[in-house]
Amino acid sequence: MNDKDLSALQKGVKILHDPVRNKGTAFTDADRKALNLTGLLPPRVHSPATQEQRVLHNFRNKPSDLEKYLYMISLQDRNETLYYRVVMNNIREMMPIIYTPTVGQACQEFQHVFRRPRGFYVTPNDRGNIKNILKNWPHDEACIIVVTDGERILGLGDLGADGMGIPIGKLALYSACAGLHPTCCLPVMFDVGTENEELLNDPLYNGLEQHRLRGEEYDSLLDEFIEAANEVFPGVLIQFEDFGNVNAFRLLDKYRNKICCFNDDIQGTAAVVLAGVIGALRINGGELSEQRLLFLGAGEAGIGTADIFVAALVEEGMSLEKARQQCYFFDTQGLLNSDREYIADHKQRYARKLPPVENFLEAINTFKPTAIMGLSGQPGSFTKEMIEAMAKINKRPIIFALSNPTSKAECTAEQAYNWSKGRAIFASGSPFDAVKYGNKTFVPGQGNNVYIFPGVGLGALTAKAKHVTDEMFLTSAHALASLVSEEDLATGCVYPPLEKIRQVSAHIAHDVATMAWDKGLATREKPEDLMAFIKEQMFQPVYPHYA
Repeated sequence: MNDKDLSALQKGVKILHDPVRNKGTAFTDADRKALNLTGLLPPRVHSPATQEQRVLHNFRNKPSDLEKYLYMISLQDRNETLYYRVVMNNIREMMPIIYTPTVGQACQEFQHVFRRPRGFYVTPNDRGNIKNILKNWPHDEACIIVVTDGERILGLGDLGADGMGIPIGKLALYSACAGLHPTCCLPVMFDVGTENEELLNDPLYNGLEQHRLRGEEYDSLLDEFIEAANEVFPGVLIQFEDFGNVNAFRLLDKYRNKICCFNDDIQGTAAVVLAGVIGALRINGGELSEQRLLFLGAGEAGIGTADIFVAALVEEGMSLEKARQQCYFFDTQGLLNSDREYIADHKQRYARKLPPVENFLEAINTFKPTAIMGLSGQPGSFTKEMIEAMAKINKRPIIFALSNPTSKAECTAEQAYNWSKGRAIFASGSPFDAVKYGNKTFVPGQGNNVYIFPGVGLGALTAKAKHVTDEMFLTSAHALASLVSEEDLATGCVYPPLEKIRQVSAHIAHDVATMAWDKGLATREKPEDLMAFIKEQMFQPVYPHYA
């Protein structure tokens, strides 16, 4: 930092209150003198490693996961560099706290644990003024926005403005796992009300006290936000997160060819599940074309997963019609059959004439799937009889219980392994501990979108892509699957260790960015050494030198 920069920098107590520039007790004696900090800090200078040690000590002594979450949020609010150092160096321990499953509980109690605002809230009251509101962002730019309207938070339903914890958590993972600088990551709550009567009757609720805006008024407000975001932050990537089914598919279809955007619940989930299936086939020796997938749940994640699975089969040479016939859906109305009176638009391509079945167990016995996919948000819905039926049909049945948070999982890892007599290939959305069955220890794979969306976002931004395509997500699935080692597979795990997540994200970013250039979607010149360029751009949690 030169003298000019130093003179322009806020000094004294103000820099201690700036989470981007604050170093806490790591300010050197020279820093303290130059920044008028002498006397405002304890005299001893601590290294970042010592600060991390203190954070971990305090973190591990918290009595509950929610308290751990609040402690880390507090750290993020006062010292972002230290926050990311701790998260990145302890990613396996931190992930369940800063994201699923604990973030779900944090959102449920958001109005009661709210301490300090983060991100933007856009409401119908801001109509006509959204562009000016976005200019209040305190940093030079925003390269990525994660936006939610809070209608379908994880498997917890409509949490209204309390769903803000999800964009905040997702963007923390963008920085920790893919190296996007925290100051360019903007969380947005598109608060149009809630149908959650408990929240509406809670005097501590922070969101609008009204039922949800629908129809043209909703669409025009979102149009204004999208237009304003692209005007204020040219080239920004917008990630739609946890919108209800009624809006998620149509909004993706509406904007995907107009702006740089994607829906993580539809496309990100799909890619991580497909990668898990490919990994499972390396264990059981099957071919993708032989797989029959039975889905419990036909919402964003289920239909999105089927779509990418079908795309992968078509890529291998199967016809579109035949590929779709490899997928079966069971939802709240039972088997998705073409004789239904009403079928939502996003489900219609998978509706066909099928023999009637009364329940999911009968569907297993009738269609003899190689894999069952739990994306229902209905805890415990994969019963002992279902897992036993899958094990009878398949030597190594694929059991993916993917609903988040952990409390919503269709079955536990222990249940899947025990009921299948150790033959299941299991993955879940939220983490489960290793399970010992007989003389073998199984390591459940966590089919979490964190393996996909940070790398896809980084790749799109690296190329300054005009759009994010389904093909990019198919590419990301193959990239992720290729990074699973034989050692991982030997434990039954179909995903790489979380400790390798930055390597995974860089690899996915490379392949996604390459596709953007190959397909004419990139708007910047391609670097000679793309991987080196990606790694050079990735944020590192290192304190700046002030003196």
